[in-house]
Amino acid sequence: MAGQQFQYDDSGNTFFYFLTSFVGLIVIPATYYLWPRDQHAEQIRLKNIRNVYGRCLWYRLRLLKPQQNIIPTVKKIVLLAGWALFLFLAYKVSKTDREYQEYNPYEVLHLDPGASVSEIKKQYRALSLKYHPDKGGDEVMFMRIAKAYAALTDEESRKNWEEFGNPDGPQATSFGIALPAWIVDQKNSILVLLVYGLAFMVILPVVVGSWWYRSIRYSGDQILIRTTQIYTYFVYKTRNMDMKRLIMVLAGASEFDPQYNKEATSRPADNIQIPQLIREIGGINLKKNEPPLTCPYSLKARVLLLTHLARMKVPEVLEEDQQFILKKSPALLQEMINVICQLIIMARSREEREFRAPSLGSLENCMKLSQMTVQGLQQFKSPLLQLPHIEEDNLRRVSNHKKYKIKSIQDLVSLKGSDRRNLLHFLEDKKYDEVMAVLGSFPYVTMDIKPQVLDDEDSNNITVGSLVTVLVTLTRQTMAEVFEKEQSICAAEEQPAEDGQGDVNKVKSKGWQQKNKGTKKASKSKKKKPVKKKPVPTSLQPPKQQKQKQANGVAHRFIDILEVVAKEEEEEISDKGSESEEEETNRDSQSEKDDGSDRESDREQDEKQNKDDEAEWQELQQSIQRKERALLETKSKITHPVYSLFFPEEKQEWWWLYIADRKEQMLICMPYHVCTLKDKEEVELKFPAPGKPGNYQYTVYLRSDSYMGLDQIKPLKV
Repeated sequence: MAGQQFQYDDSGNTFFYFLTSFVGLIVIPATYYLWPRDQHAEQIRLKNIRNVYGRCLWYRLRLLKPQQNIIPTVKKIVLLAGWALFLFLAYKVSKTDREYQEYNPYEVLHLDPGASVSEIKKQYRALSLKYHPDKGGDEVMFMRIAKAYAALTDEESRKNWEEFGNPDGPQATSFGIALPAWIVDQKNSILVLLVYGLAFMVILPVVVGSWWYRSIRYSGDQILIRTTQIYTYFVYKTRNMDMKRLIMVLAGASEFDPQYNKEATSRPADNIQIPQLIREIGGINLKKNEPPLTCPYSLKARVLLLTHLARMKVPEVLEEDQQFILKKSPALLQEMINVICQLIIMARSREEREFRAPSLGSLENCMKLSQMTVQGLQQFKSPLLQLPHIEEDNLRRVSNHKKYKIKSIQDLVSLKGSDRRNLLHFLEDKKYDEVMAVLGSFPYVTMDIKPQVLDDEDSNNITVGSLVTVLVTLTRQTMAEVFEKEQSICAAEEQPAEDGQGDVNKVKSKGWQQKNKGTKKASKSKKKKPVKKKPVPTSLQPPKQQKQKQANGVAHRFIDILEVVAKEEEEEISDKGSESEEEETNRDSQSEKDDGSDRESDREQDEKQNKDDEAEWQELQQSIQRKERALLETKSKITHPVYSLFFPEEKQEWWWLYIADRKEQMLICMPYHVCTLKDKEEVELKFPAPGKPGNYQYTVYLRSDSYMGLDQIKPLKV
C-alpha cells in the first residue's frame, strides 16, 4: 500500500514561497502606515493659510526648523530594504523550476498523445542513441526515456500509468515542508532550540506584557484610568464647581505627574520659579491640604494654566512645560465632561436621595474652560480679544464707543464696512486687513431642529414616556460669507424705491441676531354708538290723546289684516303648482350637491392621509439611512483649523450639542461631541418624554470647544 512521506526542503525552492509570502505580509501594510508623510505638501498647506493663521503660536512653532530627526530616514531605509528583499525573493520564486509535475511519457519522448507503437519505437531508438551513457549522453535523461518507453509499450506499466499516474504503480504520498533541512539537522539542534526559546519564551512574553501593562493603565480615549478616578471623586465631592475649583481639579490629572507619565518633567528650578509666579498671580490658597490637588506637580500645572489664561509671560525654562500642559487640557476636559454625564446618569437611575448628581453649571463651566484654554482668555474677558492687534488698551476704544456699542464678534460683523473701519481707525491698513481676514474665517453655524417620535403612527405627536428624537441640522458658514450677504442687503436698501416707496424704511434684522418679538399694544378705536331716542311712555300722555290714538290704531289694524288675508289667498291659489315643482327640483339638486361635497371631502381626506403617510415613511427611511451611514462611514475629524493666538498645537474646530431645561437647571439630553462638521451635519438627540402631560420649554445648545462668544441657543417646545 502507498504510505505517507514527510520531507523537508533540501533544495530550498518551497522555502522561498513561504519566505516571500511572509515578507510581503509585513512590508505592504508597514509601508502604508509607517511611510513618512510628505513634508512638501504640509509646507504648501501652511503657505496657503499664512494670511489668516500667521500670528498663531502653533503656526509659528510649525514653521520653526526642527532638529534633525533621523527617525523618518531610518523608517525609509528599513522599508526600502524590506521591499528590496521582497522583490529579490519574488525573482527567485519566478526562476524556480517546478519539481512536482504530472508524469506524461509522451512529453518525455517528444510525441503527440495517441502516437502509434511504431512511432514510439522509432523515437525511442533515436533518443537512446543520443542520451545513452556509453555514448556520452545524460544518464538521468536516458532512464526517463526508458521508463517512458516501457510505460507506452509494456501492458502492465501502461496500466499502472493510467491508474496511478506512474509506470511503477502506486507511490508514497509526499508532503513537503517549506523549511530548509538544516533546521532539523542534529548538528544545529542546540542553536535552533536557543533561537526558539529566545523568541517564544523571552521576547514574545516581554512584548505582550509591556503592551498589556500599558493598555490597562489607559482608557479608550488614551486617558489614564487614575485620572478618571481622580475626576470622578472630586466631581462627586463638589456638585457645583466654579471656574477656580474646576481649574484646580483639572490640574490634578496624573498626566502631569512624572511618576505616571514620562513626558511630564520636574526640574529643581521649579521650586524657585513657581513661587514667583504664584506671587504675581495671587489668589492661590496653599494652606488647604487636599492631595493630589496640592501636590507639587498639580500646583505647577495649575499655575501654568492660570498664567496662560492671564496671558502672562513665563520663563523660557517653563515654556515647554506649559505647552505640554495646554496640549493635554482639551482631552482632559472632554474626559471630565464624560465623568459628569456618567454621574448624572447614575443619579437618575438610583432612587437614593443621598446620591447627588453634578449640576448643569459644572458641565457648562467645563465647556467654557475649554474655550478659555484654547484662546488664552479669562472667563469674563471680551471675545474681541481673540482677534489679532486688539488688546486691552484698544478694546476700550471699541467697546466703549459712543456711537457703536460693540460687545461681541457678531456685533462687529453686523456693522457696515465704513462704520467698521471708522471704529477700528487706530489700526493701520495692513493690520486692519489682517483683522478682517481673521474675522472672516470665524465660523457661523445655524441650527434647524425638528422633534419627532420615530416608529410611531403619528411622529409629530409626542406622548408621555415616548422616546423623543430631535433631528438637528447644523450648517456651517464663515463670517466672510455673512459679510457678502450683508453688503448685498445694504446695497439693496440704499437704492431708491421705484414705486414711490422709498420713504418707507424697512429694517432687516441680521442673520445671527435673535428676533425679539415684543408685544405690540394695539389701541382699539372705540366706535361711538348712536343714541336712540326712547319713545315717551303712554302713561305720561294726556288721556284724550291716548283714547283717540287707540281707536285709530285698532281701525287701521283691522283694515290691514283684511287686505293681507285676501292677498295671501290669491297667492296661495296661483303659486301652489309652482311651489310644488320648485320644491322637488330643490330637493334633487340639494341631494346631488350633498353627495358631491361628501365625495370631494372624502377624496381630500384620503389624499391628505396618503401624503402624511408617505412623508412619515420617507422620514423613517431617511433616519434608517442616516444610521447605516453613521455605522459604515468613518468621517475624518479634521474639520477647520482654529484661530488661537496662544495655543501651541493646531486645534480642529469641534462642537458640543445638548438639550437642557434652563428653568429646572437639568440636563435633558447628554452632550454629543460633533467632531465632523465641515459644511453640514445632521445629529439625532434622543431623550425620554416627561412622565406628565403638559407643555415643556427646553433649550438646544450648541457650544464651541475652541471659540468664545460663538455659542448658539434655540428654544424647543415639547
